[in-house]
Amino acid sequence: MRDGQCVVIVPTRRAADGARVLALPKGHPEAGESPAQAALREVREEAGVESRLVEKLGDVRYWYMRGGKRIAKVVSFFLLEYVSGEVGDHDVKVEHARWMALEDAARDLTYEGEREMVTRALSRARTA
Repeated sequence: MRDGQCVVIVPTRRAADGARVLALPKGHPEAGESPAQAALREVREEAGVESRLVEKLGDVRYWYMRGGKRIAKVVSFFLLEYVSGEVGDHDVKVEHARWMALEDAARDLTYEGEREMVTRALSRARTA
């Protein structure tokens, strides 16, 4: 988060129906990483931004299909504070990254769970 804004990305990977996705940076922890360490790394890789951990916002649980199998997934989201970096310095898995007002992200992100996490971040920003 920076000045009431969060970083959003358009990943190169499309939704199941082929549509573009507007999302928050996220990914899987690598060996030995905590979910919080993975969040910091993924924001750096996918959005070019160095940040520091403020607090955990919550988990989003959902199901998806891969290879005909139903798979459960849990994604942990964290409130991060901007330290440095430029959103144009993202990796190849991302078409583009940009800053977006929290109010707009809470309305415009593709997935409901991510919109809820931004709403939580917005609530914390208003009480800070």
